[in-house]
Amino acid sequence: MFETLGDRLQNALHKIKGYGKITEDNISDMMREIRLALLEADVNYKVVKEFTNTVKEKALGEEVQSSINPGDLFVKIVKDELTSLLGGESSPLNIDGDPAILMLVGLQGSGKTTTIGKLSNLLRKKHSKKPLLVACDIYRPAAIDQLIQIGKQLNIPVYHEDSKDAVKISENAIKYAKENNYDYVLIDTAGRLHIDEALMEELENIRTNVTPNEILLVIDSMMGQDAINVITGFNDKLPLTGVVLTKLDGDTRGGVALSVRYLTNIPIKFIGTSEKLDGIDYFDPERMAGRILGMGDIVSLVEKAQEAIDEKEAEKTAKRMQSGKFDLEDFLSTMKQIKKLGPLENLMKLIPGAKKMGLNNINIDPKQMARVEAIVLSMTVQERRHPEIIKSSRKTRIANGSGTSVQEVNRLLQQFDQMKKMMKQMTNGNLKFPF
Repeated sequence: MFETLGDRLQNALHKIKGYGKITEDNISDMMREIRLALLEADVNYKVVKEFTNTVKEKALGEEVQSSINPGDLFVKIVKDELTSLLGGESSPLNIDGDPAILMLVGLQGSGKTTTIGKLSNLLRKKHSKKPLLVACDIYRPAAIDQLIQIGKQLNIPVYHEDSKDAVKISENAIKYAKENNYDYVLIDTAGRLHIDEALMEELENIRTNVTPNEILLVIDSMMGQDAINVITGFNDKLPLTGVVLTKLDGDTRGGVALSVRYLTNIPIKFIGTSEKLDGIDYFDPERMAGRILGMGDIVSLVEKAQEAIDEKEAEKTAKRMQSGKFDLEDFLSTMKQIKKLGPLENLMKLIPGAKKMGLNNINIDPKQMARVEAIVLSMTVQERRHPEIIKSSRKTRIANGSGTSVQEVNRLLQQFDQMKKMMKQMTNGNLKFPF
């Protein structure tokens, strides 16, 4: 997300870092590049003008002039203003209630029904509570079936009725949730191709009758600046508490994310990060600003690792590495844990300085990882624990069993042997780096 914008801003800021002094003359070209980068990313022109004016004013202030490292201070100013533009600080979700009620609204095609599944999954993981999905989109063909299928995939129940009264369905769902001790109720409402009176009246009636903690508007970030009109249109009729931006992982310029808070004062609370049902994250302005400027996001990286990796298993593997007993069974276990973190190329982008290290454009083929896993799974337990016994006939059997070649088996064994040697050197403190 924001890759093109990030590259443009990073290139512009790289020039200023070497300056011993910042003047109006030597930052004019750079400010022009920043302005163009933001406009091409589809950021609203009013927002761009305010942002660049503020950055320039602060960059020419006394604090920067007297700084030992004016270039570094300028980069900090850009990051701080970018953070402010994105909302300043994350806006917490109001989930107090018995149950807490979240109402999701939006136009057709915004990804609302999928988002409600993702959000329920996230809340269950983060807070270990029971969510209930409610099917109130009674107009779109197959909308209820779609939500039921999502519920089955996530093992989260879906409340639905054979009724054409969305308000009554929502009221009955709340009663059902209270009777069955559900912690969260997430209501999927109807969408339209455009905002109309009938849609808004129904949404207002649902809000009046169930008094939700949160009313979240789901917006397709690929809409560009039209999204601002949609947000304003909904907010005129409903007191929106937040926005969920979907498809930020796609080929989107991301300008709407940089314009929403400034133009509507409604916080972005969640962003869609992939099509998978775990592809949603809380939105944090400071972390996002850091990622756009190539500073990485170590906090998110650590959080993902904590969610996906079994701490006891990781500790056990680390001890085996230190003792030199790391074998292919440990390797297989480590691979499975890494796969839980999601696409590795996405994780690498969270590392500070990823672009400079060439990690931002690495594409790791999941099929290749699957082939490696198939090779290890085709080995016997004895072979995994003692790979040195794998000779010619065993290699042929393993290659046939995994649908790969003897060359691929050899390559894996060689790489594993090199990895073990490096671990041994690291444990003994003898690893030397060529710099």
